Amino acid sequence: MKIQESGEMYLETILILKRKIANVRAIDVAQEMNFSKPSVSRALGILKDNLYITVDKNGYIAMTEKGLLIAEKIYERHNVLTCFFKSLGVPEDVAQTDACKVEHDISDETFSAIKTFLSK
Repeated sequence: MKIQESGEMYLETILILKRKIANVRAIDVAQEMNFSKPSVSRALGILKDNLYITVDKNGYIAMTEKGLLIAEKIYERHNVLTCFFKSLGVPEDVAQTDACKVEHDISDETFSAIKTFLSK
């Protein structure tokens, strides 16, 4: 089953939060994404049902292997695309925003070509 863009965003956010704080809960995700707690709870429930995350009895979120693979892929794309856009002279804030939009739709081939281009 292909994950939706919103699911990718949640997984990426959980990954970023886990790099800042050890134990991530739904409230942390809601605050980071500036979404309501009910919206986040619903989305996390879908991610849990599809085995992208687990939630323990204390409400702490852990990513499964398949969830972590997606999160890392999206996070890498975000960082590389931001760097690429900035190298073109795009301001940091615009580069970040545009990278967030493109990271979900860019093909593997185009992304690989951008990575190769940047490494030269």
